[in-house]
Amino acid sequence: MVASLKHAGTTDLLKLPGHTGAQLVNSLDSCSGRVELQNLRGILSEAQHSGYENVEEKLLSATARNLKVLKKICMEERAKIPAAVYANSVKLFSLSGVEEVKTCFAAEGLPTGRREMDSCVALILLLTTVTLTTTAGNVRLVGGGNRCAGRVEVLHRGLWGTVCDDFWDIRDAAVVCRELGCGDALDALRRAHFGKGSGPIWMEYANCVGSESSLKNYSVRLVEGGRRCAGRVEVLHRGQWGTVCGDNWDMRDAAVVCRELDCGEAVDVVKHGHFGLGVGPVWMNDVNCSGSESTLKHCRSGGWGKHDCSHSKDAGVICSEVRLVDDSRCSGRVEVLHGESWYTVCDADFDQQDAEVVCRELSCGLPVEVLGGAAFGRGEGQVWSEEFQCRGNESQIHSCPTSPSLKHNCSHDSDGGLVCAGSVRLVDDGSRCTGRVEVLHRGQWGTVCGDNWDIRDAAVVCRELGCGEAVDALSDAHFGPGSGLIWMADVDCRESESILRNCKSVGWDKHNCSHFQDAGVVCSGVRLVGGSHCSGRLEVLHGKTWYTVCDADFDQQDAEVVCHELGCGLPVEVLGAAAFGRGEGQVWSEELQCRGNESQIHSCPTSPSLKHNCSHDNGVGLQCTGKSLTL
Repeated sequence: MVASLKHAGTTDLLKLPGHTGAQLVNSLDSCSGRVELQNLRGILSEAQHSGYENVEEKLLSATARNLKVLKKICMEERAKIPAAVYANSVKLFSLSGVEEVKTCFAAEGLPTGRREMDSCVALILLLTTVTLTTTAGNVRLVGGGNRCAGRVEVLHRGLWGTVCDDFWDIRDAAVVCRELGCGDALDALRRAHFGKGSGPIWMEYANCVGSESSLKNYSVRLVEGGRRCAGRVEVLHRGQWGTVCGDNWDMRDAAVVCRELDCGEAVDVVKHGHFGLGVGPVWMNDVNCSGSESTLKHCRSGGWGKHDCSHSKDAGVICSEVRLVDDSRCSGRVEVLHGESWYTVCDADFDQQDAEVVCRELSCGLPVEVLGGAAFGRGEGQVWSEEFQCRGNESQIHSCPTSPSLKHNCSHDSDGGLVCAGSVRLVDDGSRCTGRVEVLHRGQWGTVCGDNWDIRDAAVVCRELGCGEAVDALSDAHFGPGSGLIWMADVDCRESESILRNCKSVGWDKHNCSHFQDAGVVCSGVRLVGGSHCSGRLEVLHGKTWYTVCDADFDQQDAEVVCHELGCGLPVEVLGAAAFGRGEGQVWSEELQCRGNESQIHSCPTSPSLKHNCSHDNGVGLQCTGKSLTL
């Protein structure tokens, strides 16, 4: 029985480079096919001649070692973790497999007859002959009746989407057929021949030359950075790769590149050939992205090939390979990038040291809280199969050592989450939502020059901090001069900006300011929701949580303070009974006792509310005259 197993299916062997302990059978590439663990055979042969002395321990150890080698090979050569490792015709060689082997040996009773021992050995060999399958590809054909015909769909950002048929031709179809291993392309069909798709249309036009290995060939790439998500920026134009001049290159431009490559957040921009000098044309100069573009090629620039740059000014980008998924950039479900797929992380495999590295990589300060149990919702796709073992001082999560996870049944119900402090803060006023503006860059806090600092810039800070509306934008070190670096100057935010780091400026640490010009912000600790800036359901901020206010605990004097704080003139009407809709979360447990002349709602005295059964059905609303701030 052992002999038949040893010689079964040994055609078309693919030797794994650099690893003599394993080979793949009937393999299409170096990460798929049935795995034959060759060193097990040596152990078996030796065992049969030695009366099977210590054979159980040797076989189990060799099997575990080889499976680890195979996984490492796939990570190195294809940058993809295998989607599954299956036992060939039996089951996964896991703890259950080990127990079955041990049961077999125990039943036969070592030492025993050769035929009984051969049966147990055969079981081990069968359990350790496994099939590796890689993650699903980035292209598929749907609705054609088989995997080699149908509507073209590509995978991007975890979602399948279609391809527009503009200029779709046989060259594009040839690339799809080649990528799927489906032979030559017979026809390139248009006008939704296989039915209309749903979801996003990911590609406007493919424009393949026909020799590409994948349909999903990006028009931008990062090179010489040691990984896919960091390096010198290069764009593809007219079939030729060229660089981007670093003049006026900033975080907003970098954010578009990282998003296009599905590489997480833009962490840093570099210039002056930081990742080495490129060759060939300099395709783009004076790039000016709005931040909402889907591809760098859609950003404004001086025109293709028009520049006064040399390659010594080539632009570069560093993107994160980790992200926090939620409404905020610095808090959410932890997901790590491997290859071109995002994986959630099991809460049992993620600790405080790991959290410190993630927050640092995202320029989000220190970790505030590590959460489990899918606190930020269940993710999709695959769960990371490694346990991070960070020391806490690494700059990137993928620099941390890993080991195989011991939690084999981890699901999306156990997705890990993280709350970081954030990349901007307001200091020296005693309130989280008022003070001197400081921004975190390259691990160091620095101030912002007040030159040209205005209410639009302040609004971005307040929004990033979850601090309601911007009430005032101050300069000339109103909250006292800071110390250390002045990171940003001549800041020019757009209303759509979500974080201060991505606003236009003259560049990190470039300025002619002193700390006596440091910028400051006053945010409101109150907001009106469900109407307009000057009307809606009243909510007050306490800590980092917004509370609705009970209609019985709010009167005309309180309303005067709220309207004044928001720059909305005078109160017109105080409304009860959730006139602007029911809120969510908690209800404020204090009764406001404003005199009407306070500048902010949190300056008003309070007393414990007498209405203990107040609910969101009793949320108070407010309408002000509407003299709002001019942005």
